Parts: sequence; C-alpha cells; structure tokens
Amino acid sequence: MSVRRLAKEQPASWDFAPDTLDKASWWISKYPAERRQSAVIPILWLIQKQDGWVCEPAIRKLAQMLGMPVIRVLEVVTFYTMFQLEPVGSAALIQVCGTTPCALRGANELMALCRDKIGPKDQLSADGLFTWQEVECLGACVNAPMAQINDYYYEDLTPATLAKIIDDFKAGLSPKPGSYAGRHTSEPAGGALTLTDPSLYDGSRAKPLKIPNAPEPA
Repeated sequence: MSVRRLAKEQPASWDFAPDTLDKASWWISKYPAERRQSAVIPILWLIQKQDGWVCEPAIRKLAQMLGMPVIRVLEVVTFYTMFQLEPVGSAALIQVCGTTPCALRGANELMALCRDKIGPKDQLSADGLFTWQEVECLGACVNAPMAQINDYYYEDLTPATLAKIIDDFKAGLSPKPGSYAGRHTSEPAGGALTLTDPSLYDGSRAKPLKIPNAPEPA
C-alpha cells in the first residue's frame, strides 16, 4: 500500500456546515454514548461530501467531537483510499479503473485522454475543475472499461465518450451515468440472451398457494 499523507497546504480553520452537522449528529445518535467513536467513518464521509476532501483541521474537529485521539482519526482517514487528502476538482473527480478487465478493453486509452484533457494524474487541473486518478477494481468488470466520476459509475467508455463527459462537466452539466454502449445494467453486449420472456420473472406464472384445511375465500 502506498504512503498516504495529508496535504502540505491546509486551511487555518474549519467548521461543519449546518446540514453536515445535523447529519453528523444523527450518526452519533445511532450509537451508545460510550461507542460514539463508531461514527468516525460516516462523518469523515460527510466532511468529504461538504468540501470534496478531508483537511487536517476537520480531522482535529472530528476527533474532539467524538472524544478520540487525533491519531486514531488520522489512522482511519489515511487507511481508506476513498478519503481524499488533498483538494480535488470542483466539477469532477474521475477515477479510472486500471485493473486487468478494464486494461484489456481500453483503460490505458482512457487514462491517456485524461492526461491530455486534464493534466497529470493525482493533481488538480490548472482550472481547478478536475482531478483524475487510476484506481483498482471498482467491481463493474463486465462493463469495462469504466470510471467512477464523483458518486456514479460511467461504463463501456471510449476515449470519445469520456471526452464528451468531461466537456459536459466543464460546461456545468450532469452527464448521465451508466453504460455508454446502450446496454441495460450488466446484460451482454447486444442485449439480453436469457430471461427474455417477462413471464419467467414477473410472477404471472406463479400458482396459487394451496393451504390444507384453509377456508375458501368468500
């Protein structure tokens, strides 16, 4: 595992936005008072959703809120790679899967496209709008190559479709997630080959349940 460190430049102070604080309080309320530290991961995620990344003052504020040593929060936030330790693009964080199934179907070309349009990986773009990263398997191998962009999966990508997605984010739009080859969920390319008759799964073939000695319906 690579070493993960906090960003060199940190804000002087940090505080919860009102909505974030309300949600954090809800998470804390789910645990007994002596187990409030169990809320550390969901609240770290809320902090990241508020700012796009997790800064050191936020880590210290959370440690104080949960009554735990700062180093314990640091251990969590540096262990889980879903937490961003440096500022990321305000429009999109693009995480391109580079594991074998995606690599075999064109992930390297997607990453080359990101380098051309955004800049070096793991760095904020010059305009502050984008960050792109290479990540390990995101579990959508059948729809390779794919990328997680912000909170959603974009699948069956080509350099052309990814370029259009990036341009749309830059223009302030919200490109549709899912397959860009027209497939539905994880069906084979070209369409479903099994369970093509809806009656096989819609319940219409189900027979009434016979219960012995049950009274007949009125």
